[in-house]
Amino acid sequence: QVQLVESGGGLVQAGGSLRLSCAASGRTFNSYNMGWFRQAPGKERQFVAGIRSVRLSSSSAYYADSVKGRFTISRDNAKNTVYLQMNSLKPEDTAIYYCAATLYLGATMSAGRYDSWGQGTQVTVSS
Repeated sequence: QVQLVESGGGLVQAGGSLRLSCAASGRTFNSYNMGWFRQAPGKERQFVAGIRSVRLSSSSAYYADSVKGRFTISRDNAKNTVYLQMNSLKPEDTAIYYCAATLYLGATMSAGRYDSWGQGTQVTVSS
C-alpha cells in the first residue's frame, strides 16, 4: 500500500478556487491509479475525479458529471503528488475531500476498488 497525505483545503466563497494536493509515499507511485472522493455530512462518499497510472498508454483523467468542466485532476510523478484544481466552486461542493490509490487497471469510480486512503481535507464553500 501507499501512504497518502492531503493538503490545501479551506474556506472559500462561491465562485472561488482551491487546489488540493495529495502527497504519496513509496517508490511505486507511477503504478497507481489515483482518485479524489468527497463526503458531505450525512451523505455517502462519492467519486469526484480519477487519473490513470503511467503504466497505461495514456494518463487519462475522468470526472463525475457534477464537477466536469470545473475541476481538473493532474499528477506529477516526479513529486509523487496528485492535484485537484477546483474552480467555480459551489456551496454544494462543501465536503471532506479524500485522496485514494488503486492498482486496479480500469477507470473506476467505485470507492471499493481503492486500497489506500488519506485522512481527508475539509473544503467549505460559503454562499
